[in-house]
Amino acid sequence: MPGTRARLINAVRRSMIQRAELQRKIGTARDAFKPAALVDRGKYRLSTAINDTAKVARDEFRANRLPITLAAIAGVAWLLREPIKEYAPRAASRLRDLVDGAVDKFRPGDAGPTDDEILENDDETAE
Repeated sequence: MPGTRARLINAVRRSMIQRAELQRKIGTARDAFKPAALVDRGKYRLSTAINDTAKVARDEFRANRLPITLAAIAGVAWLLREPIKEYAPRAASRLRDLVDGAVDKFRPGDAGPTDDEILENDDETAE
């Protein structure tokens, strides 16, 4: 009987260990299916996907800066096409007026009297 009792004790210990292991697994599963845990897992997966997408976009932009920049500028211009149609003529005329004014200031023919002309005029008035 002593051998049977030892086997029975060992079987009870094994079943207690198995039961404790099952309880631990059930607790883990219960915690994993709580709403807060599901939301946290979803946030983690979403942030991981966003980070991966951002890394791919950064790598593509580094590899193709000029075409992507031109496409972005064209996209912004297309989005703003109505305001551009409305305000572009006025802005162009203002810019043209500014450029004409700057060119007029730097034209040599429109400059004031030179030092030689001033000296000649002084000599004529003295006589």
